[in-house]
Amino acid sequence: MKAELELAAIDGAALPIERLHGDVNEALALLRAVEEVAFELVTVRVVDDDARLAEITARGLRRLGYEADSRADLHSLRSREIVVFDLSLAAALDQETRAVLRRSRPIVVTGASDPGSRALAVSLGASDYLVKPVDLDDLAAAIRRRMAEA
Repeated sequence: MKAELELAAIDGAALPIERLHGDVNEALALLRAVEEVAFELVTVRVVDDDARLAEITARGLRRLGYEADSRADLHSLRSREIVVFDLSLAAALDQETRAVLRRSRPIVVTGASDPGSRALAVSLGASDYLVKPVDLDDLAAAIRRRMAEA
């Protein structure tokens, strides 16, 4: 990167800003991966059919000290990421996404407490099953249990 900057200065060429920005982002992502392994950091991803509720939940988890976000993309899950998943989204999952979710052993949240919903959660590999409205302390306890599994 330094060499590219020096060459651009010598040649009088425009700086390759987008490429440099991409290099910095890649370096930061690699640093984050090293930190996750070295310090056993865990990120919590909240996936809910209500984006506003997902962000509120993620914000509450951040206040409790967790690294949390509300991205819905399950394909980009990292190995030490914990998923809080709204069961109502299960019907829309394709086979590949369902397999990714199952491997992550999600904490399932739902408004339903019937046996069929519980069976669906089990089929998704759920590590925990919480009925909405979910108390943040109960969710944090489920996250701690899930962290203890790893």
